[in-house]
Amino acid sequence: MTDLSALFQPLTFAHGPAMKNRLMLAPLTNLQSHVDGTMSEDEFHWLVKRAEGGFGLTMTCAAHVQRIGQGFPGQMGVWSDDHLPGLTRLAAAIKANDSLAVIQLHHAGMRSPKEIIGEAPVCPSDNEEFGARALSGAEVEQLRDDFIAAAVRAKTAGFDGVEIHGAHGYILCQFLSPEINQRTDRWGGSLDNRGRLITEILAAVRDRCGPDFQIGLRLSPERFGLQLAEVRDFAAALMAAGAMDYLDMSLWDIAKEPIEEAFHGRSLMSVFTELPRGKVRLGVAGKVMSPATAAKALADGADFVLLGRAAILHHDWPLRAARDPGFEPVSLPVTRAHLAAEGLGPAFLDYMATWKGFVAEEAA
Repeated sequence: MTDLSALFQPLTFAHGPAMKNRLMLAPLTNLQSHVDGTMSEDEFHWLVKRAEGGFGLTMTCAAHVQRIGQGFPGQMGVWSDDHLPGLTRLAAAIKANDSLAVIQLHHAGMRSPKEIIGEAPVCPSDNEEFGARALSGAEVEQLRDDFIAAAVRAKTAGFDGVEIHGAHGYILCQFLSPEINQRTDRWGGSLDNRGRLITEILAAVRDRCGPDFQIGLRLSPERFGLQLAEVRDFAAALMAAGAMDYLDMSLWDIAKEPIEEAFHGRSLMSVFTELPRGKVRLGVAGKVMSPATAAKALADGADFVLLGRAAILHHDWPLRAARDPGFEPVSLPVTRAHLAAEGLGPAFLDYMATWKGFVAEEAA
């Protein structure tokens, strides 16, 4: 039987409180917020149920920091003080269950649907494929300031920290991409310039939110026009500088090999676990379903794991794994009734039904 004891060791951070275990709820799109981005009962219930289920840190879905940064319907907002009552209630309920409460801060950039935001989406550079227009220099500075303001809002609401979403082809990832970002000002060109928006946000959030507030950063290592060597070097520089408390690498599959031929023959995860990280903690996400897989990720050098689909299937995955080292999640597809019992509301159920093979088709 796999030794799972490492999964249930506390994890301290350079700033903010410790996690009671090494299990973090991944930020999961669920389409359950109200049209104006305020908290719904379904979203509140879904997240608090994961805190009750034993996760050391419960992270919200991507919450947009500007109205025009919305990436999908039913997305949580953190761009207005109108969002504060719901967020304050959520933070208190998560923390009451001995789980750290974190908001993921997001802007979809060119991937904001025009039909949702009511205008052309924005991007570092004009983008014909998405019908996106380039941000002016002043707009880039406003975007930076709105990420910072959203972090301050999260702290005001009582959250323990924020995660900056720099992954999955959204706006900060678009700036980082040498393929998408064709700017010639201080926000484009060199890796330092393309990463400037992220580094300035991280530094200002630390300055504005203080030493007891936790800051994480999510990065994609490849795809979305990114170059793995650049992402590696950028991550290494940020960790060496202690720019954040943890780095969340979204790998899609923690066992996969890199896409780029120059990195074949090793795991994508190992590119990041081998980096010196100082006081920064490293987390990985991607097809972590069983406790044994999670434990192996720690054995292979990660400090914590993020659970996505496994946490959708079992709100109490951490408690189950603690009770039974041989625990395996229910096999797919699962019924709507199973997911409803696990705290998914109707909008989330309909969304998961679009994921091939996840929800069992019901007889007509």
